[in-house]
Amino acid sequence: MIKRLLIANRGEIAVRIIRTCREMKIETVVVYSQADADSLPVKMADKAVCIGAASSTESYLKKESLISTALATGCDAVHPGVGFLSENADFAEMALDSGLIFIGPAPRVTRMLGDKVQAKRTADEAGLPLIPGSDGAVESVDKAVELAGAMGFPLIVKAASGGGGKGMRIVNSVDELKSSFPIASQEAANNFGDPTLYMERFMQRPRHVEVQLLADGKDNVVYLGERDCSVQKNHQKLLEESPSTILTDEMRARMEEASVTLFRNIGYTGAGTIEFLVEGGEFFFMEVNARVQVEHTVTELMTGVDIIRQQILACTTGVMEITQEDVTIQGYALEARINARGAGTINSFNPPLGPFVRVDTHIFTGYKVPPYYDSMIAKVLVQARSRGEGIDRMIRVLNEMELEGIDTNVAEQLTLLDCRPFRSGNFDTSLHGQIIKK
Repeated sequence: MIKRLLIANRGEIAVRIIRTCREMKIETVVVYSQADADSLPVKMADKAVCIGAASSTESYLKKESLISTALATGCDAVHPGVGFLSENADFAEMALDSGLIFIGPAPRVTRMLGDKVQAKRTADEAGLPLIPGSDGAVESVDKAVELAGAMGFPLIVKAASGGGGKGMRIVNSVDELKSSFPIASQEAANNFGDPTLYMERFMQRPRHVEVQLLADGKDNVVYLGERDCSVQKNHQKLLEESPSTILTDEMRARMEEASVTLFRNIGYTGAGTIEFLVEGGEFFFMEVNARVQVEHTVTELMTGVDIIRQQILACTTGVMEITQEDVTIQGYALEARINARGAGTINSFNPPLGPFVRVDTHIFTGYKVPPYYDSMIAKVLVQARSRGEGIDRMIRVLNEMELEGIDTNVAEQLTLLDCRPFRSGNFDTSLHGQIIKK
């Protein structure tokens, strides 16, 4: 077992990793930018090292600085968290070449799956149904216009690396494509260090469903159920729940079988998520997130499995503590992402409590929310026996939460939770636009 781990990330995911490492008796080293000097991960970790200025390109995306920090502090391994370099095969390779263990799949696997273009090819070879789109990367605006003529509109332009709605644009005409393509490419480069884009036919009323997997790089691939992430704003998830109301038992079984087969075929190691769009009684492969997901917490409530713990074990020892026979998926779980609407100081924060409630966050009273990074400041989760009970519990919990000093999306989340389409379970990815008026 490793003794010391570098966490190459920030915010709540760094806090989440620190907590599991404490239970595993693994020391933690966090890196931080100048803007994060007073952050909770810095206070909690065994050691903290400043690696640069506030901009992520000058700090959290500096591969060489991260590796040298890991080596200088005597770390055995590097955990990339989510976002930033978590799906960057070059970073993983640098870690391995330096004698460090990378908490994630092997670079060859990351190259197959972390790049969304290559991931589609890999999924196609495994027999998964694909969304119609470009055959590989789209290298120029002219090529994009040419392909659009054959594919038709609407289309979606997407970053080949990364996720979270960054480097993504929906286009309905040639003019929109010409103006959006360079913007999406630059956004992808700024957030993921890779400007590559690809295109797909835009499905207008789908559900977004993903499955959570853990794998040891050999034959033990464990399916931990699905999460429905259809409630989104600008392609960024707001509410995540499990189980999904759209899946039949037959669809769920096919989705599970295809996902496990894909991960087993490629020798996947660690935690990973396969995302699908579901429409018209069929599901279509969208992408693989070759890392732990923000919403892994939903699945932890549904299964009782510490996903970070099993991810670390799989990548460092090659052996997980669980097999498929050990997993029981039951009840209902719901997560609401709490996002800041701008920078500022949190004057008061009292997280909600009570039975069957979990809050993952890095904020505290007096914390200054910086303007440089992702807007999510907390994840609030509830467990319940049924979906209706879970929704009522989340509404109670969000109404109890005290968070003053900055503007947040709590009121918006309450509106979505209590609207008729969400309550009924009959909705799609357009729900936010239908319910929240601009």
